[in-house]
Amino acid sequence: MNELWIWEAVGVMALANLLTRIAPFLFFSRRRPPRAVIFVEENFPPIILTILIFYTLSSVDFGSAPYGLKELGGIAVTMLLHRLFDNYLISIFGGTATYMAMVQLF
Repeated sequence: MNELWIWEAVGVMALANLLTRIAPFLFFSRRRPPRAVIFVEENFPPIILTILIFYTLSSVDFGSAPYGLKELGGIAVTMLLHRLFDNYLISIFGGTATYMAMVQLF
């Protein structure tokens, strides 16, 4: 009986995932998507990076040591990697790995 809720949760998550994946095809199969949807489609990676930067810096106390150096270091590495490779996955993974290494080592 206790296992039933796990299968129900998996079913609900699978259905939600399926619906979010087929929704654009259902809504925009016969007409052009709105300009806002096209904008998000074209600019999704930079939008996500911006949200991640704001989230990262939202809880940083710049008034006390280490003054946000770990977070700013991760952001700097992310920016550098993106300038070098122009690949969002490399940028995100590299910046995250740098930040996690700095958290663990310092």
